[in-house]
Amino acid sequence: MSHVTSAVRRSYCAACGAKVTRQFRPGPDGRPDAVCPRCGSLERHRFLSLLLGMLAPDLRDLDTIVEIAPSRQTTPLLDRLGARRRLSLDLGCDNRQVDALASLCALPLRDASVDLLVCYHVLEHVPDDGAAMREIARVLSPHGTALLEVPIRLGVSTEEDPGAPPEERLRRFGQDDHVRWYGDDFDDRLSDAGLSSLRVTPPALVGEAAVRWFGLMPHEVVWIAHHGKGVAPAMLAGGPATGLSNAFDAILADLEQTRDQRDRARARADRLAAQRDALRARLARAAPAARAGHDGDGLLTRLRHLARL
Repeated sequence: MSHVTSAVRRSYCAACGAKVTRQFRPGPDGRPDAVCPRCGSLERHRFLSLLLGMLAPDLRDLDTIVEIAPSRQTTPLLDRLGARRRLSLDLGCDNRQVDALASLCALPLRDASVDLLVCYHVLEHVPDDGAAMREIARVLSPHGTALLEVPIRLGVSTEEDPGAPPEERLRRFGQDDHVRWYGDDFDDRLSDAGLSSLRVTPPALVGEAAVRWFGLMPHEVVWIAHHGKGVAPAMLAGGPATGLSNAFDAILADLEQTRDQRDRARARADRLAAQRDALRARLARAAPAARAGHDGDGLLTRLRHLARL
């Protein structure tokens, strides 16, 4: 049997460390190459793992981490940071296991008490998102970080209607429990709430090659927010490459070259094995005739010996 060649794609789950041959599984909405077969992570979970790795120098000696609306894929990623306390909060709309039932607009936390807050795909559900953003700013410590993700349409302003009925929300915002689609003014909303922000996308952070390797969504946007106002230059796709993305590109290029060399060596070994097997088959077919010829020669020799007697 021939070995797998470089034409078969291989991937790597940054969330659990699994090597994935061929592709990730389809996602909940049928999108291809989304779910890790080992841990169930989606693209956003794998990107979060890489983002936490990039932020690691700023996430040392953490006292408190807060996760809003936790998931079984994100909680282990945050536990790796080794904070002295990790709290999970939710409003109680489903069966998630949380430490406290709480609204994002009224967090049961002291001022400046949170070193890292993760809030993925929650703000689009909240009617008064300004109040929620101000709460995030209130509880962040002076050097605290918030990682935020929302559905966004670039090139337009936010469209929202908290009073719309569920069927209209589904039509306009993609889910019947969403009250808005965010637009280009999302950063301004954060700034008005006292949060400075930086947009990050996978290609800008790790490079195009790593996006394919880790099974990420190229157009995903995560906001890194801190105390303050204003918007930092965005790390968006097509922008200046970061040192990390350059490093990933170089590593993956070397890896691809090594794989090509290995696959060529394996292909050559396969050819030699096939030639060996063919030669063995020819020898096996020729063996009976060779033995017959050898026995005939021996009989003739014995007859000649008897004739001389």
